[in-house]
Amino acid sequence: MDYYKILELKKNANPAELKKAYRKLALKYHPDRNQGNKEAEERFKQISEAYAVLADPEKRKQYDTFGSSDFQQRYTHEDIFRNANINDILREFGINLGGGGTFGTTGPGSGKGIFDELFARHSRVGPDAQGHDPRQQRLLRGSDLQLELPISLEEVLHGGEKTIALGRDAQADKVAVKVPPGIESGKKLRVSGKGGSSPMGGPPGDLLLLVRVQPHLVFSREGHNLVVDREIPISGALLGAEIEIPTLEGRQLKVKVPAGSKPQARLRLKGYGLPTGPGGVRGDLLVRVNLLVPAKLSPEQQELVQKLAATGL
Repeated sequence: MDYYKILELKKNANPAELKKAYRKLALKYHPDRNQGNKEAEERFKQISEAYAVLADPEKRKQYDTFGSSDFQQRYTHEDIFRNANINDILREFGINLGGGGTFGTTGPGSGKGIFDELFARHSRVGPDAQGHDPRQQRLLRGSDLQLELPISLEEVLHGGEKTIALGRDAQADKVAVKVPPGIESGKKLRVSGKGGSSPMGGPPGDLLLLVRVQPHLVFSREGHNLVVDREIPISGALLGAEIEIPTLEGRQLKVKVPAGSKPQARLRLKGYGLPTGPGGVRGDLLVRVNLLVPAKLSPEQQELVQKLAATGL
């Protein structure tokens, strides 16, 4: 049995190509599409056996070294499918056989029992005593589609609705998604039914939007607090000063810097940060005070600083 030929692959195929080929053929010969078809059943078993061997680095090395005939003599079906979980292979197609489903334990010396069970399940069509129809239960759901959703700090503050175009042409599907106030980078928003289509007529997958909050020119974020940097002259740190601070809403607040403030001191303006959620309280706006040190002093400034230094300041 030529496993590469069964999977329609070259011998130097990489793992990604192997998985892609298996997925394509497994969908083609899957029991959902071939109920009662013995030829498809046998083909499905062959491609799964080929995948179980070639996806295992050690088994693939043995197969490439000794060839098909010697490999078949060295390995039984039980050996081939040992440690290959049927659920791991078929879960991608929306099927969970339950009960472990390890090939090597389905029967003495045989790895085919699990396939016999799989095809037998799909041959029993029509509603059962409870009214459940296996034909409906086995419809494959489409795969989920994940995209990044860039949002601004202003959108984090107010929340709202964003429209996303799925596609680049005039026929692109427009999807509206609600962005809750206070959302953070890394969170995912789910839009039901807007993912990939099902290969077998089942429901579509979902659209998953990975939130990425974009850097702001003025503010940085610390949880639900905002941080803004402001520079004051040395005299302001020593004697105190009044400065204007912008808010994310666009307002200007007058804030007093207390005398004796140290470099990197923080002033807290309560309630001017980001919301903790819809209808939640807001975090704070933190003003980080930096000292403005001139690169060059005038003669007068030098004289004054020298006098201050003489006093121990």
